[in-house]
Amino acid sequence: MGRLVEVADTKLYVEERGEPSGFPLLVFHGGPGLDHTWFGDYLDPLTEGGRYRLVLADERACGRSDRTAPRQTWTLERMAQDVSDLAASLRVIEGYATLGHSYGAFLVLQHAVDHPGAPRGTIVSAGIAAARWLEEVDRQLAAFEPVELREQVTSSWARERHVQTQDEASALIEDQMPFHFRAPRGAALQEYLRRTAGLARYAPDVIRHFSSQDYGGIDVEDRLGEVTHPVLVLGGRHDRTCAVGASQDMARRLPNAELVVFEDSAHMMFAEEQDRFLATVRQFLDRITS
Repeated sequence: MGRLVEVADTKLYVEERGEPSGFPLLVFHGGPGLDHTWFGDYLDPLTEGGRYRLVLADERACGRSDRTAPRQTWTLERMAQDVSDLAASLRVIEGYATLGHSYGAFLVLQHAVDHPGAPRGTIVSAGIAAARWLEEVDRQLAAFEPVELREQVTSSWARERHVQTQDEASALIEDQMPFHFRAPRGAALQEYLRRTAGLARYAPDVIRHFSSQDYGGIDVEDRLGEVTHPVLVLGGRHDRTCAVGASQDMARRLPNAELVVFEDSAHMMFAEEQDRFLATVRQFLDRITS
């Protein structure tokens, strides 16, 4: 269903969904070290009607992408350049938008700063503009309930620095997931786990690398004024990882931004409030393509 696409010194795996004639939305997953299956089929309704198509990409050295990309290129800045290179290889450079969630949001925001005006629009979902916002995670974790889940999540992050195998990566990611949902044992989490079970291909070496690098060390707050194209900023009111305050601050700094806060979500808005998430993204795409 997917294919490898050349970008500079490596190849990225992409899976396209929707009509080939649809306006392309380049989608980048969380992690680092995860893959496009992070989204399951939650975004697929965006392709209904044929106006838009999804281009779900596995980031550099992740998932089914070429695993031989030089380690020194495992940086947020290089991955942001990959976005433009991928658009060029797909021959959509004259018209595309980007959507990134979590680490993917860091990536598309870095791309927006480094390549203002390149995409028609950027969608930053559960992101931050500076690594300083990650300091909030420790406070959130200290208050996370129930206690047994707090210990489980804490252990999973510690294991990122030593993870070696697919099974180990799968276990630690599943252990982290309750922290990312408003209801840590709720129906939305269980449905997400059901819909994504067995799909992911992890990159343990990439997880190890970025876990000791502030997950890319994003720091573009002072450059957000350089972004010339429209940006849709999406935040979850109860996000314990990328605090909603980071989304609000980001939107204030961007010259042409729209902020939407999902009141009933934590980090995984596209799964927790799927209908509203899809409607919000579609409205933004309609606006920038009309």
